[in-house]
Amino acid sequence: MKQYLIVGNGIAGAMAALRIRERDKGGEVHLFTDEAYPLYYRVRFPEFIAGEITIKEMTIHSREFYQKRDIFLHLEEPIIEIDPDKRKGRSRWGKTYPYDLLLLATGGNPFIPPTKGVEKKGVFTLRKMRDAIEVRSFSENIQEAILVGGGLVGLEIGAALLRRGIKVSVIEHNPRILPRQLDLESSNILQRRMEGMGFTFFLNAQCEEILGEVRAEGIRLKDGRIIEGQMVLLSAGVRPNLELARQMGLKTNMGIVVNDRMETEREGIFAAGDVAEHRGRCYGIWPAAQKQGEIAGINMAGGNEPYKGSLVSNTLKVVGIDLTTSGEVDAEGNLEGMVKKDPENCIYRKVTFKDGRIAGCILLGDLTGKKKILEAIEEELDMESCKETILDEYFR
Repeated sequence: MKQYLIVGNGIAGAMAALRIRERDKGGEVHLFTDEAYPLYYRVRFPEFIAGEITIKEMTIHSREFYQKRDIFLHLEEPIIEIDPDKRKGRSRWGKTYPYDLLLLATGGNPFIPPTKGVEKKGVFTLRKMRDAIEVRSFSENIQEAILVGGGLVGLEIGAALLRRGIKVSVIEHNPRILPRQLDLESSNILQRRMEGMGFTFFLNAQCEEILGEVRAEGIRLKDGRIIEGQMVLLSAGVRPNLELARQMGLKTNMGIVVNDRMETEREGIFAAGDVAEHRGRCYGIWPAAQKQGEIAGINMAGGNEPYKGSLVSNTLKVVGIDLTTSGEVDAEGNLEGMVKKDPENCIYRKVTFKDGRIAGCILLGDLTGKKKILEAIEEELDMESCKETILDEYFR
């Protein structure tokens, strides 16, 4: 009987456990997490913080779900040490677990900018369920919130706070919001729409200090401006959690380096999800983590299925705003592209081309043809003959 040890119960770890169980009915599968909650849908944090859904509604797999499948779920019991030579892991509780095959699905940690005052009460990051619970509870007694970071997660949380009547200011060090997902014109259109919702943006801005004695009372920017707020949410990106991998001496770069089987250079040790680096890329998105976990689980249980990469598409989940972007949005204007826009109605549709194929898209305010456009990007279809009509009838 094989023993499988999975470190991390995000979507990558959970999917790996399920695929292992499908292929190996008798193996012993142990799934470890430092969280008190089984698998949940992290992208619904904004709805939870807005008070619109409960933890139960966010939960994907309950404890009973794992029990029925003979998967041992270890809540609040992270693995803190692994001996790859003896093939044993030790948990925070001091217990030792032997393994034949190991999956590291340790996810990522929020990046905390080097800013004075980040230790004060009312300063949060948002990565785990306990963070969401704390943010929701703390925000019940504030009037103004400050978001450090104008990315997708920050904007979605900001919209959730706005729905609760809280004033929201966003500090973004780039000259526009969503700089990786949008070009300048579409970013400006979206910003105007969000300002109409109640957002206040501070672009090209850097946080110098979080003000207040014990509790956060605002932020001082490097240019001297003061922004008032009783809560500060740091949303400056995520870095792969490489602590265990480095302790074990595994090869790491941005993440844990894996091959197409999601296996590390050390036989029998796999990595998947936000912590994995495949062909020089750490994806950091849910669909990629899910697929990588499935591939890792299949191969750990004796299969031989390759991971071929994932299409990166981003969606902004804010009521009243439809936005999906993917691939090369060509902010510099170096690629051939087709654009249709109606700024007054917050509509901007752009498709970029490279060698007759769709290289990327921005669909703001009108998602017509979204599925077909994303399929064309992923399948690298030749679209030379329909470039002129691609935003019109062809993709309706």
